Amino acid sequence: MNITYHEASGIFSLRTEHTLYQMQADPTGHLLHLYYGLDTGDGMDYLVRCSDHGFSGNPYDQRANRGYSLDTLPQECSVSGTGDYRISALKTVDVHGSRSAELLYDSHRIIDGREPLEGLPYVHPAEDTQTLEITLKDPVIGLKVILLYHVFPETDVITRSGVLINESSTEIVVEKAASACVDIPYGTWDVIHFHGRHCMERMPERQRLGHGVTAFGSRRGMSSHHSNPFVILAAPTTGENQGECMSVMLMYSGNHLEEMEVDQTESTRLVAGIHPDGFSWHLGSGEKFSTAEAIISYSARGLNGLSQNLHELIRKYVIPEPFRKGIRPVLLNSWEAMYFDFDAEKILSLARSAAELGMEMLVLDDGWFGKRDDDNSGLGDWVVNESKLGCPLSEVSKKIHAMGLKFGLWFEPEMINEDSDLFRSHPEYAVTDPGRKPVMARNQMVLDMSRKEVVDYLYQAMTQILDHVEIEYVKWDFNRSIANAYSSALSAAQQGEVLHRFILGTYDLLERLRSRYPSLLIEGCSGGGGRFDAGMLFYCPQIWCSDDTDAIERLEIQRGTSYGYPVSTMGAHVSAVPNHQSGRVTGLKTRGIVAQSGTFGYELNPGLLSDAEKETIRGQIRDYRQYAELINYGTYYRLTELEHGDFEAWMFVSPDKQECLVNVVCTHVRVNGPYPFVRLMGLDPQARYCLETEKRTFTGAALMYGGFSLPQFRGEDPAVQLYFRQEAI
Repeated sequence: MNITYHEASGIFSLRTEHTLYQMQADPTGHLLHLYYGLDTGDGMDYLVRCSDHGFSGNPYDQRANRGYSLDTLPQECSVSGTGDYRISALKTVDVHGSRSAELLYDSHRIIDGREPLEGLPYVHPAEDTQTLEITLKDPVIGLKVILLYHVFPETDVITRSGVLINESSTEIVVEKAASACVDIPYGTWDVIHFHGRHCMERMPERQRLGHGVTAFGSRRGMSSHHSNPFVILAAPTTGENQGECMSVMLMYSGNHLEEMEVDQTESTRLVAGIHPDGFSWHLGSGEKFSTAEAIISYSARGLNGLSQNLHELIRKYVIPEPFRKGIRPVLLNSWEAMYFDFDAEKILSLARSAAELGMEMLVLDDGWFGKRDDDNSGLGDWVVNESKLGCPLSEVSKKIHAMGLKFGLWFEPEMINEDSDLFRSHPEYAVTDPGRKPVMARNQMVLDMSRKEVVDYLYQAMTQILDHVEIEYVKWDFNRSIANAYSSALSAAQQGEVLHRFILGTYDLLERLRSRYPSLLIEGCSGGGGRFDAGMLFYCPQIWCSDDTDAIERLEIQRGTSYGYPVSTMGAHVSAVPNHQSGRVTGLKTRGIVAQSGTFGYELNPGLLSDAEKETIRGQIRDYRQYAELINYGTYYRLTELEHGDFEAWMFVSPDKQECLVNVVCTHVRVNGPYPFVRLMGLDPQARYCLETEKRTFTGAALMYGGFSLPQFRGEDPAVQLYFRQEAI
C-alpha cells in the first residue's frame, strides 16, 4: 500500500519508492503537514511542537492552550480568517461578506487508481497509482473541500488538487483556491524559479529565501514567457548531483502564482495555484469548483535527480498516450524559409528539398488562410486561401505525401483580427471592455474562449480542414498576452471568472480535437515558449521551446527548460545563419548538436544551402535517427552547474546503461585556455565503455570519477558529440 492511515494517531502516510509525505488530522480536527522527504519508516508528528508565540491567537476551543496557534503550526490547507497571518491557500466570502473560514477534518477514503479531473488536465494513472481523498468542512458557511492526493511511486511524485463544494443554500465567492500548500517546519532554503521574456524563456535564477514573502507568477492570461508555473526549493548546498530539493509544478496554462514565506518560527510555506489577482468564482448552492493539479516531487540526489523524476512522470503519464513511445518525425517548418511569401509551387519546392535531405515532414506555417499576407488580418477566418495557393490545400497535401513526407499546418485558434470576416460578423467574440478601445498586440485581439459558441465555431472550422486534408501535425500558436479580460456573455459579478473560463475553453477545444484525431501530433506554441507548461503537455506532446533559434542562446533556454520538462517535449530546430533573431553566425555542426536535444527539425530554406551544407544535414539526420531513442527516452544529466563558465555539457544514458551520448558546446572560445573537462554520470562503474570515434575504452568509474577532458575549442563550430557504448566482457 502506497497510502496508509493510522487511526490512533490520525496520521496519513503517502509513500513513493524513496519518499514519505505525511500529514495528520489532529485531535482538534485541523489537518497538519508533518513531513516531506526521504522515507523514515516512522510517524513524524514528534516534529510538531506547540509554544506560546506572542500575537499568535488560538482557535476558540483551544483558548486555554495558548501554545496551539494556526499562525505557527504547519498546515495542509491554510485558510484565511483562522488566525493564521501567513499566506493562505484558500480565501472565501460568504453571503454576509465574512472572509473567514475554518476547514476541519470530516472523513477520508483510500482508493486504487484515480478519476479524471473534470475539464482540467491531470496526470494519468499508473498501474500502482492510489488516491487519497480527505474531506474537510466548514459547517458555518457550508463549504466542503475534498483534497485529492495521487501517488506515483516509481517516479517519486505525488499530485494534489482540490474540489470545493458549496453545501449551503446561499452563494459562496471563492477569491483564492490554490492547488498546493506545503509547510516545511525546519531548514534554510534557496528557491529556483524560471523567469524570462519573449525569445529568452525559463531562465533559472537561484536566491536565498529570507523572512517575509517571495512570489513569482503570471497575470498575462497564460503561463507566460516571463514566469513558468514551476519552482524548486533546494538546500543551500544542493547542486546538480547532491543535496535535497523539492518542487511544485502546476498543470495549468493560465494566470498562476507561487508564493513562499519564511515566518517567525523559521518555517517555510510554499503555496501555488491560480493567481488570485482579478480572480473570483461565484459558487452557487450545490455547485463545485476544481483546482488545477499540482505535481510535487522530492529528491535527495540533487537537481538532476529531481529533474529525472519529473521527466519520467511527464513522458509516461502526462503527454497523450499515442506519443509516449516512438520517435517523432524530423520536420522542416516553412516560417523562416519564406514567411508569408509563398504559393503552392514554393511550398512544394520546399518539400522536395526536404525529402532530398532525408526529412520526414513539411509544415506550412502562418499565411495559408483568409486574407493573410501579413500579421494584420485574417485571424479567425480558418478558410483556405486557394487564390493565394493557386489550388486546394488538399492537392498540396497529396503531392507532399507523394514525396514520402507527412504534412503539418499552423493555427492560432484563440486569436482574432479586426480585419477578419469573423470580427465583422461577431465583434462580441473578442475579449474587450465595454465602451473602450482594446489593448492591441501584434495588431490582434483575443477570442473569448469562455463562450461555448466560440469554442464550437473553432472546432467546426478546424475539423472542416482536418477532415478533408491529410494532416498529421498541427502547430498551435498563441501570440499575445490577454488584456481587457471582460466577457459580454457573463454578468458583472462573474467577470473574475473570465480568465479561468478562457483556459477551460481552450482545454475543451484541445480535448475535443484529441478525441477526434488521437494520432494528430499537436505542437504547442505561444510566440515560442510562452505557454510551456504541464497543462498544455497533457494535450500537446511537444511545445516550441522558443522563437529564439540562435543555437548559443538556445543552450540557456533548453537548459532552463530541462529542470522540469524532458527534451522529448522541447521543439528545437536548426535555423539559418546569420540567425534571424540575433544575427549571430554559428557553425552548422553546433546548431545540429543543440537542436538534437529536442524534437529536432529545421527552420531554413534548403535551396540556399551549399552542397557541403546539405551533406552535413543528411549526416545530422542520420545521426539523430541513430541516437533518437537514447535522446528521447534516456536519462538526462546536466554535467555543468548553473554557473558553468565557458561551455555547456549534458548527456543521455540508456535505461540499461549500455550506451550514452555526451554533448559539449563551448560558449566562449579562449586563446590558450584550459582544457574542457566533464565528469560523466549514470554509468555502470564496473563496465567498460568504448568511445566510438577513438576506439578506446574506459571504465564507467573512470569516466564518472576521473572524468573526461577534451581538446581546446577553436573556430566557429566549438562543439563535440561523444558516443560511448558498453563493451561485452
